[in-house]
Amino acid sequence: MPTPAPYLHRAASQRPYFSSDGESYLAQTPLRDIRKKHELRVLSEEDFAFWQTYGYVVVKQAIPADAAKRLLDFAWDFQGLDPARPGTWYEDRPFRTDLDRELHVYGFVEAYHHQLIWASRQAQRVYDAFVDVWDCEELWVTLDRLNLNPPNIKNRDRALIAPTDKGFDIELHWDVDTSLGVLPQRVQGIIALNDTRPKAGGFQCSPELFRRFEQWKVTQPADRDPIRPDVDRAEFPVVRPELEAGDLLIWNGLLAHGVARNTSGGEVRAVQYLSMMPALESHEELRRSRTGSWRELSTPDWNKTLVGDVTKHESLRYGTAELNGLGERLLGLASWNEQETDRATGEPACAVSA
Repeated sequence: MPTPAPYLHRAASQRPYFSSDGESYLAQTPLRDIRKKHELRVLSEEDFAFWQTYGYVVVKQAIPADAAKRLLDFAWDFQGLDPARPGTWYEDRPFRTDLDRELHVYGFVEAYHHQLIWASRQAQRVYDAFVDVWDCEELWVTLDRLNLNPPNIKNRDRALIAPTDKGFDIELHWDVDTSLGVLPQRVQGIIALNDTRPKAGGFQCSPELFRRFEQWKVTQPADRDPIRPDVDRAEFPVVRPELEAGDLLIWNGLLAHGVARNTSGGEVRAVQYLSMMPALESHEELRRSRTGSWRELSTPDWNKTLVGDVTKHESLRYGTAELNGLGERLLGLASWNEQETDRATGEPACAVSA
């Protein structure tokens, strides 16, 4: 992960968003309390109110279902797994570290820059949805991966991961330190590559805890775990939103969430992790890291859990993805302050129309 700058970088936006790493942001107004300056593009007024109240929102058909199916096929192929032969899902493979083993159990697919992955990132409807929740047009997209999680048995059994009493828990956790006096703002997202099935596990969250967080917090001991909530699930139910292939789910980092284990007899949970954050164009080190990762297909270094494929790295499999004008800005290759020109005519063009 790039060494954070010794000072916070200001995002190029009407709203005062500040960050050192492009992952968590400080803001004068929390996302759950902002009053919109920009008109909603994708979300309805009801969607936006739900997002601010409960900490998540589902955008139907953010990408076409057939595009999601192509990504699912790619996820199988990239890992050398046959969807029709479950035995291939659990074949022995080398593990470089304990982290590598855990990532296998959780079903992460270490591909970050295939053209199909970038097609989702630079899709207008996906971008517009994140503009809605941030109320900010100048965004960068996260360089993240896919997830293909078969039933959690054999060498994908979660029992292989030593349990802990505190800190991160895949079942339910916060993405930020909730004990801080000024809570960071962070947004995460997934695109479903297939329809959700209850027993196949997948995203789950506690929306009622998000809604009542401030009231709940004052009743908790001073030494409570700031990452793992200890709550009565009868009072604060954990729910699993239903998703269809192509749906985008966006959630606030202050929403307690996790991934339920796959207890099905032979189904998979498949998603693309995809989020957007206010662009930090003055953070030259971070911008160079992002553009270099895209150009060279190197493993992104913004998160230590991104490790690259153990068998054959993606840089050895295919070439650099092509970007449209919106994609260039979302990566940081082009500035949001530059006017785009049509590559065929040389005339000014707009890449970010609603």
